Amino acid sequence: MTKIMPKKSVLCTILCTILCSCLVCFLGVSPQVNIIEKPVRAIELSAGSIDCGCSGQSACVMDVDTHRIFYAKNKDEKLPMASTTKVVTAITAIENYDDLDTRIPVDARSVGIEGSSIYLRKGETLSLRELLYGLMLRSGNDAATEIAYRVAGGISEFADMMNNLATKIGATNSHFVNPHGLDDPNHYTTAYDLALISAYALNNQDFANIVRTKTIKICEGEDNYRYLVNKNKLLYNMPDCIGVKTGYTKKSGRCLVSASERDNLRVVSVVLNCGPMFEESKAMLNAVQDKYQSVEIIEPYHYYKSVPVLNGAQKTVELYSREGLRLPLSKEERANISVECNLPESLDAPIENEKIVGDIKVYYGKRLIFSRNIYTMDNVDSKLLKDKVKDILDEWSI
Repeated sequence: MTKIMPKKSVLCTILCTILCSCLVCFLGVSPQVNIIEKPVRAIELSAGSIDCGCSGQSACVMDVDTHRIFYAKNKDEKLPMASTTKVVTAITAIENYDDLDTRIPVDARSVGIEGSSIYLRKGETLSLRELLYGLMLRSGNDAATEIAYRVAGGISEFADMMNNLATKIGATNSHFVNPHGLDDPNHYTTAYDLALISAYALNNQDFANIVRTKTIKICEGEDNYRYLVNKNKLLYNMPDCIGVKTGYTKKSGRCLVSASERDNLRVVSVVLNCGPMFEESKAMLNAVQDKYQSVEIIEPYHYYKSVPVLNGAQKTVELYSREGLRLPLSKEERANISVECNLPESLDAPIENEKIVGDIKVYYGKRLIFSRNIYTMDNVDSKLLKDKVKDILDEWSI
């Protein structure tokens, strides 16, 4: 006996078949451009050059945002770095401590540490932020020790955190065993690594605010507050200077991490074992700022245009790229930059929001230095699909 399906079941089966076919046809035929998003970090420009250099043992001058190197001398030589260690101490503490402003008592083990000091007393209360000012302005070895105990519970535990941070950033030729930089054969860095870490740290607003501070009063409300004056002379005689940290021991010689900012160009300089560290760092920073400019090649979330949508519920869809590009370039280099934008003339509906439909490429000469996807800004339904379903329903309603 032949089983006869009800009219409604037949209708459902036909509708499902047609809808599936339409979906396969319309949703499956829009191949996406397969462009791999590269990380922004190392912009593939050749090393820059400036007309002055460093008489010290090692140096590295780097753009904060792209890590482009403008000057280098023995940049990968492993050397002691004295209190410039505290750049790593500060950013490690900031990233691993929830509350910078609650005051707690000073640990007895942090009192009386050799070398430069802010003269902590057992049991007095300071916030971590106040300790960081004491660390970076006055180079307090006692402040460094207290930070290590407060954040990690011990010196070696905190050193492990410092090393983990360095590895994460890519400073692979450094090793830290203490938070203050007192000499130890297993405590070393390179000019390049320290520049890399400093560039990373300068992107933290708490760190940036602290290291550019000239003077500050801490421990207000205590019996004897502390008035701190920054040891970094460049903050007082170089208008563009934004930090960062001095250092000295007999073994390491004079060391300095310095940074400047002018018209959106941020530059960090590291000199290790350099007698005239202030003078030469200032000359190198100024030379870079005079020769190079921060040039915005592509704006972040840049809108390109609206393109027609074929068979769409709306006539057009807008296209954009997400990530901008800003490069430190000399005048001569700017003339060699070109931008190529690959966009479709039209798109077929349906279209999904954030669909990859093209790309933008930046060239230096003939060499590709930057590539990013271009995306749609909206969903667009297929008008043709809607019309097919409507026609079927109209036919069955007769």
